[in-house]
Amino acid sequence: MTTRLADIAAHAGVSEATVSRVLNGKPGVSPTTRQAVLTALDVLGYERPARLRQQRAGLIGLIIPELTNPIFPAFAQIIEGSLAMHGYTAVLCTQTPGGITEDDYTELLLERGVAGIIFVNGLHADSLSDKARYTRLTDRGLPIVLINGCRTDIEAPFISNDDTASLEMAVAHLTALGHRRIGFAVGQERFVPSIRKIEGFRLGMSEHLGVTDTADLIVPSMFTVEGGQAAARALLDLGCTAICCGNDIMAIGAIRAVRQRGLRVPQDVSVVGFDDTPLTAYLDPPLTTIRQSVREMALAAVGNLLDEIHGSRAPRTELLFRPELVVRRSTAPAPPAELAMAADA
Repeated sequence: MTTRLADIAAHAGVSEATVSRVLNGKPGVSPTTRQAVLTALDVLGYERPARLRQQRAGLIGLIIPELTNPIFPAFAQIIEGSLAMHGYTAVLCTQTPGGITEDDYTELLLERGVAGIIFVNGLHADSLSDKARYTRLTDRGLPIVLINGCRTDIEAPFISNDDTASLEMAVAHLTALGHRRIGFAVGQERFVPSIRKIEGFRLGMSEHLGVTDTADLIVPSMFTVEGGQAAARALLDLGCTAICCGNDIMAIGAIRAVRQRGLRVPQDVSVVGFDDTPLTAYLDPPLTTIRQSVREMALAAVGNLLDEIHGSRAPRTELLFRPELVVRRSTAPAPPAELAMAADA
């Protein structure tokens, strides 16, 4: 591929003469400007001159599960922006069903000589996955940070939302509204966030309602609209007047299932989401949800990774972030019959 100085200059925000000086190894260019040119060269897919091929410190891999769930683009946007402020460029790798896998992306990033990788809700969050894929990276000295889904058998910094506290918070909100028959539509049980959310739901039901047998009230499904819809149907069959959901996407499916029964949200059934993705305030009704501290978590992940890159060992522990309950109009006092039942109990 013929190197076009104009393309590189435009991407790096410098003159073509500056690009030429960097490519030819001439003095008179600041380290920051030099790195911007090298990063532009990598991102645009141009081959570096032989003398520069080992100097790829400006690239950071960012692997996320998908773009259809708005929570992941939210993480990506903040991580990319923060890295750019520190002179680094994120190489965004998005997985799709049947497409390139996390392991394939990791190999591609290693071939590009990235300085580190941030994994968001990756295979590390699967309690049944093989930790060797991450051990191989840390053994070779590559800095990595993992967001959501802590595994004690992986030696790396973890940044997580407090999923257990999140569901306890949601149950507390619903019981304060008089709901006693509360269900939980959650994702696949093998994932660490699901495991922790289930733990929080059980804790909340025990502490606030004295209910210790929650087996029928927890319905694992997929983290999709269809998954939330299917789980909500099962919970409505049990007479639930309130449904907590594993994410906001599932909550949309739960609302759909309620309406298909000829019921109303929130007059007949209250629904609580999880994540507080950007569109939840504009749903009908606006969704009560648990807000992850996305900005703070993303910045912490970048901070830990850069510490590692610069030679300071980040703590090999989990940094937990406290969630926030955002109350909107998808939750309301329990229906009169439920309130009467609570008064008689």
